[in-house]
Amino acid sequence: MNAPIDPIRLLPSIDHRHLDALEEEAIYVLREVAGAFERPALLFSGGKDSCVVLRLAEKAFKRRGADGRLHGRLPLPLLHVDTGHNFPEVIAFRDALVAASGDELRVAHLDDSIARGSVRLAHALESRNPHQSVALLEAVEQHRFDCLIGGARRDEEKARAKERIFSHRDSFGQWSPKEQRPELWSLFNTRLRPGEHFRTFPISNWTELDVWLYIAREAIALPGLYYSHPRQVVRRGELLQPVTAVTPPRDGDRVETVQVRFRTVGDMTCTCPVASDATDAAAVIAETLTATLSERGATRMDDRSSDSAMERRKKEGYF
Repeated sequence: MNAPIDPIRLLPSIDHRHLDALEEEAIYVLREVAGAFERPALLFSGGKDSCVVLRLAEKAFKRRGADGRLHGRLPLPLLHVDTGHNFPEVIAFRDALVAASGDELRVAHLDDSIARGSVRLAHALESRNPHQSVALLEAVEQHRFDCLIGGARRDEEKARAKERIFSHRDSFGQWSPKEQRPELWSLFNTRLRPGEHFRTFPISNWTELDVWLYIAREAIALPGLYYSHPRQVVRRGELLQPVTAVTPPRDGDRVETVQVRFRTVGDMTCTCPVASDATDAAAVIAETLTATLSERGATRMDDRSSDSAMERRKKEGYF
């Protein structure tokens, strides 16, 4: 019987040259956005994918000095849709990163949408994740954005696998899989009618493993939630739900302290960690090599509500 393969031993044999091709494609896409649209914005949540897209945007638009560092400001603002239920560590990381870079950050607060009455919650602790679409579309209208750059990848979820790199949204902000435009030979159709906009995904062709390989290569800083740390959790079937102010334990729940990390971060009410001892990017890469579930399938409670949950939200204007 063959002995199990130790993923740590596989790390030196991974060919990283494909990252150069992925990086080149992403930078090309970002520069196409800058050339085709008047008022683009880069969606930035502080999560790993948006941190990778931000690094790519810096390479696409900032000047590299004699010291090898990137200087200047991005020619487009960062936009974050803050549900009010984000992990505090991620918000602190976001603010520190923007303060250090000097880039412009605009925040669309879901609490403002609730105050305006455009979002109504069934109860105070309801998951706010599905309602992000409203705050996002209100920000698009307020700032007259004609293109939003996001960090979605096709390997995350089957609805996102249908997505084009340049994804058209109608005047209601809705996505229709039947109206996606062909992108033969990397020629992108960016024509807009009044009131419409695009979502553009430069890392569409990346996988979770590619993202972590790039994070390791570029030494990209991330919120500490992405690495192993002790956290109180409650088991919900196969998922570990974190104990937070908006996800308190229910009567009869058994609270455990487990070494966990987050594969993705979002609204605290629907984002779950996984058990892990990975304390750095190399260890996360080793775990990713043996993962059998996508990050959303393994950690997102909202995507498990139905097989079409993501596609339904995308048609309503979600990321």
